[in-house]
Order: sequence, then C-alpha cells, then structure tokens
Amino acid sequence: MSKIDIRRKHGKSLKAAKTAVSRTADAIGKKFAIQSTWEGDTLLFSRGGVNGRIHVGKTELRVHAELGFLLGAMKPMIEAEIHRQLDDNFG
Repeated sequence: MSKIDIRRKHGKSLKAAKTAVSRTADAIGKKFAIQSTWEGDTLLFSRGGVNGRIHVGKTELRVHAELGFLLGAMKPMIEAEIHRQLDDNFG
C-alpha cells in the first residue's frame, strides 16, 4: 500500500485555511471522483482504493492518504495534483 504524507505551513486564519482546503478537495474530488466530509478541523476523503484526511492546524496542514494497489501506480500524479492545488489555493 502506497502512502502520501504532505505537510505544508500556511499563514491563513483557521477559517480561511479550511475554506482553501475545501476548494482543494473539491478540485481533486472532481478529477479523481473522491468524496469528502469535514469532521472538526479534519477533512476526511475516500473512494475505492484511497482513504485519507487533511488536518488543518493554526499554522500547518497535513495531508495523509493511503492508496490501494491500483492507485499506488498513480501516486506521483496524485501527489503532483495535490501540490498544485495547494499552491493554487494557498498561494
């Protein structure tokens, strides 16, 4: 099983960071058919072959995902898209 673990500092308020994470999740969700829901300050996401979360802290966010066998082959593409979306939504 492949894992994605990304940590990123941010300078936004918690509310603004959660809004940016929601935009990121919406964009990635459309591209990869991923469903997501908020549980406190953590966005949980899943679909067949992937489960993960994005935790939003006061100064940092952390993306953690576990990819099944088939999606593991797409790990570099998925990671690149996550970084691109975070760059777009967090500047």
